[in-house]
Formats: sequence, C-alpha cells, structure tokens
Amino acid sequence: MEKTIHNKGQARLFKHPVLEMLTKTRPWVIYSIYIPICTFFIYQAYAHYHISGMNILVLFMIAGLSWTLVEYLAHRYLFHFEAKSALGKRLVYLFHENHHEYPRDTMRLFMPPVPSLIIATVVFLVFASLSWLFTNSIAYGLIYFSGFIIGYLIYVSMHYAIHAYAPPKFLKRLWRNHQLHHYKYPDKAFGVSSNFWDKVFGTLPPKKVNE
Repeated sequence: MEKTIHNKGQARLFKHPVLEMLTKTRPWVIYSIYIPICTFFIYQAYAHYHISGMNILVLFMIAGLSWTLVEYLAHRYLFHFEAKSALGKRLVYLFHENHHEYPRDTMRLFMPPVPSLIIATVVFLVFASLSWLFTNSIAYGLIYFSGFIIGYLIYVSMHYAIHAYAPPKFLKRLWRNHQLHHYKYPDKAFGVSSNFWDKVFGTLPPKKVNE
C-alpha cells in the first residue's frame, strides 16, 4: 500500500517529549562531534603510532570510498526492508520510513547524536579489533574509522542538501535520482552520494525518466 507523502511537517515518533526531542538534530551538532574525533584519531595515528602521511592518506581514502558501498547496501536492504512483524515495521519506520513520509523534515536528515554515537562506537570497535588482529596495533583502525566517518558525513551532508536546496548544475543528476527515489521509484536509486553502485547493481531509474 502506497504511503501518503507530506512535503510539510514532520512525523511524531514517540509520545514522550524527551524521546521525541532525541530523534532530531542539526548538521552542526553532528559535525561538532565527529570532526574533532576524526582529527584526533588521525593525529594519534601519525604522532603516536608513527604511520606515514602517505599511508594515512591512502587508507583514509579507501575507507571513505568503502562507505559508499555500505551506504548503498544499508539503504537498499535495511532501510527498505519488508518487515513482517510489528517490531520490525516499527524499527523500519523509525530509521527510514518516516523520512519517506516527510522527506522535507530537515531535523531528521542527520542521525541524531545518541543512536549515532552508539552505532559509531560499535563500528570503531570492529575496525580497532581487526586492526589489532592483523597488525597488533589499533592505529590502522583509527585511520579507517576516520575515513569511514568522513565518508558518512559527506553522504549525510549531500542528503541534507538534496532535500533542502536546489542542485548545483554538476550534481543535478544525483539530486534528480534521489527525488525519483522518493516520489516515483522507491525501489531504485539507493545511492545518495554516488550513482556508482546503482550502476553496478542495475538500480538506476529508467533512462527515459532519468535523462
């Protein structure tokens, strides 16, 4: 069954006002949390663990690019998961479906701090553990986590811009693909910061509409 799309207003996710408040945030809040953390981690990798600047740059770029695949897979298979249980449907609605009902709600375009920090902590522990396992040091986990998070920040910033501003000419295709995802083809155009994985997996919108 198709959902009604509201171009004004926002969903009410929780009855309790404090919980409801915690579902909203502004971009500067998230930037102020993660940019200092990533900067500190990169500094530690360079100054404390003595990883060369070139190695840091290469691993940082690989990590940032790897985010684009995670972005695509999460959007396609988690955020658009066809849940059967009441709990599953509730979780899908909390994490993404409310955004499809209220696509212009700019207060929920960035993941708010509490769930964001919980997920980021788990991701960091995974990267740090793998780094320790293979190198007996967490240094490469610090670098990879930083690149991965900056990749996320680029993605979420572009997602915010797509819903809040008119597109610059050179990014018009990305803007239009995401609008088609919201208003015409919810089973297409899962990439937000890049069309690359949509091309790889064949989920671009039809050319006659896309061009």
